[in-house]
Amino acid sequence: MELRIIVILAVMIIAYALAKWKKLSVELSMFSAAAAGGIAGAFAGTPPITQLPRHLIEGAFPYLDIILVFTTATIFMAIISASGGVNYAVRGIIRYFHNKRIIALILLMVIVLIPGAFTGAGSVSLLVVGAPVALALSYLGIPKKRVAAILFIIAGLSAAAPPVNIWAMILCAGTAIPYVGFMLPLGVPVLILGTFTVLVLGWKREGTIDLEKALKDMPEVPAKMSWWRVFLPFLVFFGLVIASRIWPFTIPILGLPLEFVAAALTALVLSPKRINILTLSRDTVKRLLPLLATIVVVGMLQQIMTATGVRGLLSFTVISINLTLLYILLAIIMPVSEGVLTYGAAAIFGIPLIWFFQSIGLEETICIAALSLLWPLGDGLPPTALIGRLSVMVSEYKGSYWEFLKSTWLPWFVITVVAVLMVVYSASLDFLMRWSI
Repeated sequence: MELRIIVILAVMIIAYALAKWKKLSVELSMFSAAAAGGIAGAFAGTPPITQLPRHLIEGAFPYLDIILVFTTATIFMAIISASGGVNYAVRGIIRYFHNKRIIALILLMVIVLIPGAFTGAGSVSLLVVGAPVALALSYLGIPKKRVAAILFIIAGLSAAAPPVNIWAMILCAGTAIPYVGFMLPLGVPVLILGTFTVLVLGWKREGTIDLEKALKDMPEVPAKMSWWRVFLPFLVFFGLVIASRIWPFTIPILGLPLEFVAAALTALVLSPKRINILTLSRDTVKRLLPLLATIVVVGMLQQIMTATGVRGLLSFTVISINLTLLYILLAIIMPVSEGVLTYGAAAIFGIPLIWFFQSIGLEETICIAALSLLWPLGDGLPPTALIGRLSVMVSEYKGSYWEFLKSTWLPWFVITVVAVLMVVYSASLDFLMRWSI
């Protein structure tokens, strides 16, 4: 039985490797692995070949709620950007805090965190605010290599930040854990580590800022744009989220997708310039298709791995590893698996790990938050390196990619240590859940 499952796993790995060798996308490579694993399992009757289409179709739907959250949140952020809100905020930070370096760096960090936190994708942060923030960091005298490093780390942390964390959502869906109580377990480490990153990498200055030239080079914003037009949509969103927690039996359960829709409509009404919402939504969804496809294929892969026994074998392998060695290997397995499988890493490696951590008395919510800090680091590793490549692109860094990646070593190391310690001492950190929403 075990040999049969190992053979099926080997077939899936070979299929994925061949697909990548043929330069297929990550989504098609994972689908190839799922289909090959299902066909290989059919020879042993698990699942029967006639049931293979059903398993693939069923596997495409478990994360439909995540897709809805991802789509509505990204459209919301696209409206904020199209209305001029992002450029207005960045210009304001440079105008008022160019001579207060620490405040400027922290505020720019928050600007990068917001889109990823609301959409669950660090790539969205870079696409929406990456260019203006990179320009602002450059005018603060930060070398382009360090600008790229800051954007990479902060964009990765933004994907782990609440309220939308796709890795955590996948883990919760696969382990029957409610996606609640993550606000502080995710938010506190992200803010601390993000602040550490921008201050360490952005402290060194080259030259002095020319405020007039900086403001001239930044994109113009509509004349009627103001701070309240930027902040009010976010207040609507957080107001609905908090109200549903304070009065759970009075306010109807809206859910994150509908709450994002309400915030998006508020931003659309308050926009100082006319926005064609149909065109904007179509273009946004078109950009999102690769990420949405990844989430669908992750469900297929997880379903086939469960039906063939591969998922059970991986779970058994995880619980068989020496605990101390497992803690050490987290620093390697999580980033590398993300670099190869993107969000699929959460389903394949994360779910068995959370089951195991539950069985030995660790606090699963804190463990999920900790693993969510490690996976974004893998978005700078080949073959995908999505956030890493985007960081280099929007910062206009022209040097070696590996030199850029090496410049992130200190925040990378600190994030890794913090994440592993959060897992080890998760039972002592459960107070973060009790205070969270």
